[in-house]
Amino acid sequence: MTRAFLVVMDSVGIGGAPDAADFFNNGVPDTGADTFGHIFDACARGEAEEGRSGPLSLPVLGSLGLLHAADLASGGCRVGLRATQPTGTWGAATEVSRGKDTPSGHWELAGLPVPWDWTYFPDTVPAFPEDLTAKVCEIAGTDGILANCHGSGTVMVERFGDEHVRTGQPICYTSADSVFQIAAHEEHFGLDRLYDVCERLAPILHDMKVGRVIARPFLGESGNYARTPNRHDYAILPPKPVLTNWVQDAGRAVHAIGKIGDIFSMTGIDSVVKGADDALMDHLHDAVETMPEGSFTFANFVEFDSLYGHRRDVSGYARHLEWFDDGIGRLLPKLRDGDLLLITADHGNDPTWSGTDHTRERVPVLIAGRGAGPLGQVGFADVAASIAAHLGVPSQGPGRSFL
Repeated sequence: MTRAFLVVMDSVGIGGAPDAADFFNNGVPDTGADTFGHIFDACARGEAEEGRSGPLSLPVLGSLGLLHAADLASGGCRVGLRATQPTGTWGAATEVSRGKDTPSGHWELAGLPVPWDWTYFPDTVPAFPEDLTAKVCEIAGTDGILANCHGSGTVMVERFGDEHVRTGQPICYTSADSVFQIAAHEEHFGLDRLYDVCERLAPILHDMKVGRVIARPFLGESGNYARTPNRHDYAILPPKPVLTNWVQDAGRAVHAIGKIGDIFSMTGIDSVVKGADDALMDHLHDAVETMPEGSFTFANFVEFDSLYGHRRDVSGYARHLEWFDDGIGRLLPKLRDGDLLLITADHGNDPTWSGTDHTRERVPVLIAGRGAGPLGQVGFADVAASIAAHLGVPSQGPGRSFL
């Protein structure tokens, strides 16, 4: 038997989405958005020098084919991209789901293109309908909510944190994604109370086809608030079996790392570990060393997106790419004969782009354990079909294996 490891670099898009013009950031179409390419260019120009310096250095991901995949996705030809022949199997994947959010990308990577249109809240103040706001107040036991608008989570906490602590009202906000987020202080509001409010609201939002209700806890004092790792996503349940179910139904172990358990509402998942990305890298190394034959491990590294993409931090994003590259470099020698490691992404979040939201892009498909060579253009759902083929379990989705 063999093992498979699917690792999502959250938001590391590589440009070139054919329908990018249909998606917007702050009123600007995503045409030309290219998360990896624009970070690569900024580093080459010496414009990403905070905490690092010089051209982007990704020897491991580059050897797996990231630079070639980026070139394929966007049709570009940056200097030096083809200097070294990849030792991995590489390609670029295109999404068909009508969304550029976390559930859409992950569901389709797991073999299920989203079968409906998500509900999005308007970029107005207030953003939420009165009956929904009233329901939040009823469940939370408060006489109002704060924010009620589109915004970045860190900005929302900075802007409304003091008023939240003073009044006890939850900070409720959304984004260009199909999401309802609640930020609350772990001590003044209570972490368990925050979870309870989100859990009770989730069925109402899911009936509206809002993809996720997210608890966003924070700590600290005025002028020094910081979000904690205790985020919890209450995601709508996939309406059909996905890759995790296919593998579990075949009697194999399925292990989740990061927010995968939240994204799939634990469907088809036997065990899960969470934490910051540095801890998740340790967990991924542990999984490679300990998961049994025939198992499937599904990991998400969210800080590319949450700490650097949304905050439009080019230097930070570049640093995290180089950190991730080092971690994967230390991981590759631990793989067993017959293992498959597939690294990809779920959408883009170009830190050079207008606004603060995700960007519509193709994503890389980089494979260690299956030789070297190009895959060409593939679909998100082909990832699930390929992992199922590698593990020898039936595929139940529309994708085709590229292995």
